[in-house]
Amino acid sequence: KKMSGFLEGLRCSECIDWGEKRNTIASIAAGVLFFTGWWIIIDAAVIYPSMEEFNHSYHACGVIATIAFLMINAVSNGQVRGDSYSEGCLGQTGARIWLFIGFMLAFGSLIASMWILFGGYVAKEKTTVYPGIAVFFQNAFIFFGGLVFKFGRTEDLWQ
Repeated sequence: KKMSGFLEGLRCSECIDWGEKRNTIASIAAGVLFFTGWWIIIDAAVIYPSMEEFNHSYHACGVIATIAFLMINAVSNGQVRGDSYSEGCLGQTGARIWLFIGFMLAFGSLIASMWILFGGYVAKEKTTVYPGIAVFFQNAFIFFGGLVFKFGRTEDLWQ
């Protein structure tokens, strides 16, 4: 069973016709998750503007997660499988390498955000932990938004 068909496995798929609406719903859900992640970190940056409370270099995790979001969704499932893409510099292998690097960046930014939360705020017993929580949730929302956008849509409607 394909990973991109996980919405059909839900019991609610009997009462809702996902057909034409599936790509729209997945795109909106991914956009809301992505927006929520950036909204949380902007809120933390506004509340804690000083470097002592919230180090500005922690924004790098969110930027890397955003780049990973774009990399993961830049290649279609058909390109990775080799169904619709054979030309180019590396063909199917290049698409797979691109997707692998995108997932590595996504997981890496999520792990780094956990390290920032626990190493920078919880272990040091700072009075404010919210900036660390904001960095983690930003990366978690961007990560899950990327997964929803990649695997929640179907490419059958594109043809």
